[in-house]
Amino acid sequence: MLLIASLQNIRTLDELILWGGYILLFTIIFAETGLFAGFFLPGDSLLITAGLIAASGRLDITTALATMAAAAVLGDSTGYLIGKQLQKSLFSKKETLFFHRDHLDKTEAFYRKHGAKTIFLARFVPVVRSFAATLAGVAAMPYPVFLFYSITGAVLWVLCFTLTGYYIASMFPEVVQYLHIFIMVGIVLIVLSALRHLKPGKHS
Repeated sequence: MLLIASLQNIRTLDELILWGGYILLFTIIFAETGLFAGFFLPGDSLLITAGLIAASGRLDITTALATMAAAAVLGDSTGYLIGKQLQKSLFSKKETLFFHRDHLDKTEAFYRKHGAKTIFLARFVPVVRSFAATLAGVAAMPYPVFLFYSITGAVLWVLCFTLTGYYIASMFPEVVQYLHIFIMVGIVLIVLSALRHLKPGKHS
């Protein structure tokens, strides 16, 4: 009951991060990259917000970066193992809250176009990054190759988005009071970028 009461008082992403701390950061990034949950979890905006909060001293930037990078790599490896276990049966899997067949189809098209580099590139494309690791497992990509792209992609993704928020807030402290507007603009740009990459015509 206390947990529910606490959550009811949380209305914004920054409040959620401050409530859940590093455990929440790890959980969301892990779930987004390893459990087909990327189409509704706030991955990119979470990184930016964590950077903004860290600039105010309420999170340690080094700990936040390490936590989220580790979560991204471990989430990838979990998705890869799921793909190895499910193999082709994944394509006949029934749709659930966390699994949408059309998301898998889009990721497969992205994978066909970019090959092994998909694991790196997908990190910057919402929805695709939630399925890319699983498809790599289905396709039996050699794990050392997969892990290389996973680690490099995860580290660059976390550093780029988190440090963007961190340095903007550090150089322009007044921007923090417009935090919610900044996050909304970021989400819109991310969604527009994802739609551009996921258009069917891009994969033909």
